[in-house]
Amino acid sequence: MSTILGCGIATLDIVNRVDGYPPEDDEVRALDQQITPGGNASNTLSVLAALGHRCTLAATLSDEPDGARIRARLEARGIDCNACLTLPVGKVPTSYITLNRRNGSRTIVHHRDLPEYPADAFSALPLARYDWLHFEGRHVDALATMLTHAARTAPHAVRSLEIEKPRSGIERLQPLANVLLYSRGWAHHCGHQRPETFLAAATPQPGQRLFLAWGAEGAWLREADGQLHHQPALPLAEVADTLGAGDVFNAGVIDALARGLDGRQALQHGVTLAGQRCGMDGLDRFLAALSPNTR
Repeated sequence: MSTILGCGIATLDIVNRVDGYPPEDDEVRALDQQITPGGNASNTLSVLAALGHRCTLAATLSDEPDGARIRARLEARGIDCNACLTLPVGKVPTSYITLNRRNGSRTIVHHRDLPEYPADAFSALPLARYDWLHFEGRHVDALATMLTHAARTAPHAVRSLEIEKPRSGIERLQPLANVLLYSRGWAHHCGHQRPETFLAAATPQPGQRLFLAWGAEGAWLREADGQLHHQPALPLAEVADTLGAGDVFNAGVIDALARGLDGRQALQHGVTLAGQRCGMDGLDRFLAALSPNTR
């Protein structure tokens, strides 16, 4: 198994499941509520840890009860949180999520009162011990410093970068990673309505792989030689819960590549795991069904 460091965000997710999303200025009763750790990087590491990898999270937490709750739950999932930076002030990022039982869609209101993980804390980490370094595309200036430092001090480690949302200047990070994990929202932001046109317009670095998740249509891969591959979504009788499906897809890709599988196999593995996630209520239930043999 690989040693994997994930740098990004850890949140407290308060998930209310409802029988149909309410109109504005209305009131509905939640069918149930879950309070659980969330955030892109921590979700991805949770899946990778369940698949048997040794995972470490580098995120910013606060020294208060919810910060302690997140840390305890992530450590219970097998994630080492010793690289996290715990601040004496502030409030952990919190996502208030309304999950529609009828179609599995989710609406999120996010609040944060903590700075992003700083580059100087990252530079103090023993990167030589890791086989894979995964970055959530957030604070661009700090990430540029982190990715450059990682390439210089741990050239053996694969660097993956998730580009999910538009952030000023994030394009300049793309040449600094070996594996790029794009979202449909980012492709739309770049003016592309179809995955094929987005990937055809891309200019990968030598050896770089580009993955693009596209919801119910599955996902695409562009190899460094320009070949495009598509993997259809897993057929589901019912979509139960789409929360974190993109993070699960990323974990599937990383898991497969870390085990030496090729790009097409990684694409298939990511789509399969994301589909299985969408068919289950709650990430914890999905994690419980995983094992190092879930491949």
